[in-house]
Amino acid sequence: MSGAPVDAPAALNRHWFDRPAVELARELLGARLVHGSSDGVVGGRIVEVEAYRGPEDRAAHSSRGRTPRNAVMFGDPGHLYVYLIYGLHHCLNVVAGPGSKPEAVLIRAIELDEGLALARKRRGPRAVDYRLASGPGNVARALGVDRSLDGVDLLTGPVRVEARSGAMPRARRGPRIGVDYAGAWAARPLRFWITDDRHVSRR
Repeated sequence: MSGAPVDAPAALNRHWFDRPAVELARELLGARLVHGSSDGVVGGRIVEVEAYRGPEDRAAHSSRGRTPRNAVMFGDPGHLYVYLIYGLHHCLNVVAGPGSKPEAVLIRAIELDEGLALARKRRGPRAVDYRLASGPGNVARALGVDRSLDGVDLLTGPVRVEARSGAMPRARRGPRIGVDYAGAWAARPLRFWITDDRHVSRR
């Protein structure tokens, strides 16, 4: 898949997020995800994502109906959906649309360009810089995000998405990772990543 050389909007709005997860996933590549906390600011360019297409998608949390855990997915697009897996790792998702359809985009990897010292402290001494936010759990750990930030408005923060500068990057797509339980949905090419970017979690 190759991105068209179309400039991103100067600023994002609710309408920008209000689209199907597959479309939003492509647009998020090259955009920035930033968390400004009391400890400092950490952020960077989104380089890998996965789209989850709503109740019909057996890998999507919304396929199980609305619960206290996934309620944010059923709300307005442009909010942060955070969940915990294996009792250890938080995962960050951007709520998509269209409208009230509960779709979302999982952020799998970021190329950090702000707050590297704080991200290193959060990740520990063994993490190399280009892997600090590689993989969903590492994204949350490096940015200092947990369930307390579930439902945050990504337009106003403290976690926010910032518009991509310049043209949409060249990208590839393939099956999502770790969703073998989803039957035929497991093979669908709903993971997107920037071509040849070393910060991607898996190539």
